[in-house]
Amino acid sequence: MKKIASFTVDHLRLQPGIYVSRRDRIGAETITTFDLRMTSPNEEPVMNTAEVHTIEHLGATFLRNHPDWADRVIYFGPMGCRTGFYLLLAGSLSSKDIVPLIREMFAFIRDFEGDIPGAAPADCGNWLDQNLPMAKYLADRYLSQVLDHIGPDRLNYPQ
Repeated sequence: MKKIASFTVDHLRLQPGIYVSRRDRIGAETITTFDLRMTSPNEEPVMNTAEVHTIEHLGATFLRNHPDWADRVIYFGPMGCRTGFYLLLAGSLSSKDIVPLIREMFAFIRDFEGDIPGAAPADCGNWLDQNLPMAKYLADRYLSQVLDHIGPDRLNYPQ
């Protein structure tokens, strides 16, 4: 079987950043899949499910309510390896195009106070598996260590 695109990336050299994972044509539309890599694969511990779940709830809520991007959001969710998230947006976009959006989203997560959207039994199949303090910590870490000074080496997959 042919390897899928995400399994062809050298995860021994991959560092946290924002990467275009793939672009797909669906009819006349292009869908860009972004790899929002938050931890160094195979170097750092992976994120635990509770904080990943909280980032998913807050990130999806933020994106689907964003005044400029909501209509382009297809999907936001965690990678199975728990080292980051996938974001699918309508349009042929580059990593650089979405840096301001991703900074804004992770600042929203870092600064969030109150009840986690969708963290209720009627709204979520695993509503108790949440960790807001750790999600905020990870959002702040991604902002300060990666997003606030992101350069070309963190916007393009290593060759």
